[in-house]
Amino acid sequence: MKTSYLFCFIAVSFAFGSCQWGVPAKQKDTTSIDTLSYTFKNIHERAADCGNKPDSACAVITIKYPVFTGQKKLNDSITRKIRNLFAMDGHPDSTIELMNKAFFKSYNDLKKTEPKLAMYYKLSSYAKVIIQDSSLTTLEVGGDTYQGGAHGAAATFFINWDTKANKDLSLDDIFAAGYEDKLRLIAEGIFRKDEKLSPTASLANDYFFKDNKFALNDNFLISPVGLKFFYNSYEIKPYAAGTTTLIIPYSSIKSLLRPGSVVSKYIK
Repeated sequence: MKTSYLFCFIAVSFAFGSCQWGVPAKQKDTTSIDTLSYTFKNIHERAADCGNKPDSACAVITIKYPVFTGQKKLNDSITRKIRNLFAMDGHPDSTIELMNKAFFKSYNDLKKTEPKLAMYYKLSSYAKVIIQDSSLTTLEVGGDTYQGGAHGAAATFFINWDTKANKDLSLDDIFAAGYEDKLRLIAEGIFRKDEKLSPTASLANDYFFKDNKFALNDNFLISPVGLKFFYNSYEIKPYAAGTTTLIIPYSSIKSLLRPGSVVSKYIK
């Protein structure tokens, strides 16, 4: 299942409004001399009618993400993930500035139709570096929003950046050809154990898997101990059941991995 369509249910009206950029923080990565350097971009914007209200009683945007020096493709990947977090129908605005303008346009339109409505609007997003060395940079990109309705929405995604190939890694870059069915069976065994399900228990009643068959998504993080797959709320379970994390240790998939890939250093 493709994560870019996960939040199609969020109906956000996008257009134009006002926007203000914050000043980048003076934080830099100092992992080692052969890793990528970056500073943080901080954005904090409030609706025009906020006045002296605190952020908790106003329409507010807060975004923080790293900007890597001389790494346009990586930076574009980060901002694309941020813009796609809550994009309607998987079609994000072309820039963060336009995304922010659309957020305030939606808020202002609601205020026009219901001027007495006391509504707290929120859009909070971030990207943070998880691991960085000379060959791999991993990031978590997430956030939450509330724009009316019974509850807000939250999402978390990952970037696994091959610094030498200058690309975001997919499962095909890590596993040898023909891995799909074997990886799915291994992952399903771990999933059923985590969920306290028997090997033959039906997935029909409590999960949203297509055709009631377990499936891995493409939202994963490369870690030193294994691959971490993350299912956001509503993806495979009802909202009240929350998110699901599935960790597949390298020891269980060692025979499936592509020799010489970026995860080879973690294999013992």
